[in-house]
Amino acid sequence: MDYSLTEQQELLKNAARDFLEKECPKTLVREVEKDEKGYSPELWSKMADLGWMGLIFPEEYGGSGLSFLDFTTLLEEMGRAIVPGPFISSVVSGGLTLQKYGTNQQKSEFLPKIIEGKLIFTFAVMEANGSYSASDIEMSTTLQGENYVLNGTKFFVPYGHVADYYLVVARTKESRNKENGITLFLVDTKSTGIKSKLLNTFTGDKQAVVIFEKVKVPKSNCIGKLDKGWRIVDDIILQSAFALCPWMVGSAQQVLEMTTNYALERVQFGRQIGSFQAIQHKLADMATNIAGARDLTYQTAWKLSESLPGSKDISMTKAWLSDIYRKACVEGTQIHGAIGLTQDHDMQLYYRRAKGMEMLFGDTDYHLERVAREMGL
Repeated sequence: MDYSLTEQQELLKNAARDFLEKECPKTLVREVEKDEKGYSPELWSKMADLGWMGLIFPEEYGGSGLSFLDFTTLLEEMGRAIVPGPFISSVVSGGLTLQKYGTNQQKSEFLPKIIEGKLIFTFAVMEANGSYSASDIEMSTTLQGENYVLNGTKFFVPYGHVADYYLVVARTKESRNKENGITLFLVDTKSTGIKSKLLNTFTGDKQAVVIFEKVKVPKSNCIGKLDKGWRIVDDIILQSAFALCPWMVGSAQQVLEMTTNYALERVQFGRQIGSFQAIQHKLADMATNIAGARDLTYQTAWKLSESLPGSKDISMTKAWLSDIYRKACVEGTQIHGAIGLTQDHDMQLYYRRAKGMEMLFGDTDYHLERVAREMGL
């Protein structure tokens, strides 16, 4: 097992950092927070031109055909810069799902456009109970001729207000085993009967409530087999959860560097505050935790690149990163003092995102329960 960065991955990492320092400064992050779209079309187009949307897709669709380990390297740099936009929802939740489970026609039609940055996809799974459980999927469907008709409401849909297509989880058959009777549909957001409302979130990201009223979806827009979609849904949750992990590693590393620099500059009681043992220990703990989190993340990425079983590894990584990123932000804010809580300081940008990513695609308890099940407990 070797997940140290290759020369190619080092080049990708350095090029991504240089690009994002220039094209995604914190001024842009703040501007995008206030913009209803929630992303910069100009930055989105430039990332597509660099091939980032197609990094892990096969060359036959216009991608680069690189590994998940390569992709992890890029995601870490994007997390460091807290790049705003629907990158994970579109490329991972949408694109990777189509690549793995879509028909040849679906892949040929949609993957090139995702790679070119011309289409935005997102995942619509959560309903009123706010869980990632099959038992809480109640969106109803009826078959009318060659179409399924969807009725129901989806909550917390990432970038649901700007997406071109939803991957919608619906119930197509009642069953005692709630994981049976679930089907995944590809839904054009311009379909008649769809209404979306943008939510006001603490984290500054863009999530929507999407209402479906008698929305017709062709049979050909099913992803995978009818009534057998929960395995795909579960895979989307896991692969999207893992994509957040290197993102959180990069963000936590930036928090550590910001805080260390501040501790070396800030003078109190006639000394740099970094000379005080209490501050040193906080920063040392942060550095140790982040180093361990990075190793765990890249080990899991290596396993995914080698097509090794990884569901337990993904849940372990997501549970650990959710805690480590949040704790890094808590400690970083305490060391900065009051200035770290102000809107003008970058610390609060990372802190709010840490809380959002902790909950997204399963919080710590959700993933620890998955790990326990994998252990036979």
